[in-house]
Amino acid sequence: MDTVVSRDGTPIGYERRGEDPALVLVGGALTTGEHAAPPAELLAGSFTVVTYDRRGRGRSGDTRPYEVRREVEDLAEVIRAAGPPAALYGVSSGAALALHAASAGLEVSRVALYEPPFTVGEADLSRREAYRSRLVALLAA
Repeated sequence: MDTVVSRDGTPIGYERRGEDPALVLVGGALTTGEHAAPPAELLAGSFTVVTYDRRGRGRSGDTRPYEVRREVEDLAEVIRAAGPPAALYGVSSGAALALHAASAGLEVSRVALYEPPFTVGEADLSRREAYRSRLVALLAA
């Protein structure tokens, strides 16, 4: 596994397979780059596939407090290592992160999303806020 260093000095571990064009697989909250190894191997015949351990997971470092902005900075370095521009394929919270990265102006050629978390209407929003409040309280305990 190779390493890039994010803007705040955090090491981010990644693996690269195959040849151009670049495709970065952005995993969900409870995964590491190893979880994406099987599809990465299959796709490596057509792409430079980069899998990585998101901040605070696997072989990547972490800093507190958590901020999405830092994960976007991490992804910017991973894209740079992949050889921009890169297509992003995000799963779950990784899908949301891929959208943040694209909207932040990173060198992204395409975005594909699988099960991005989102809310529809006020009822979903209030359930999400109640869940977030419970989760924060449990983590603080």
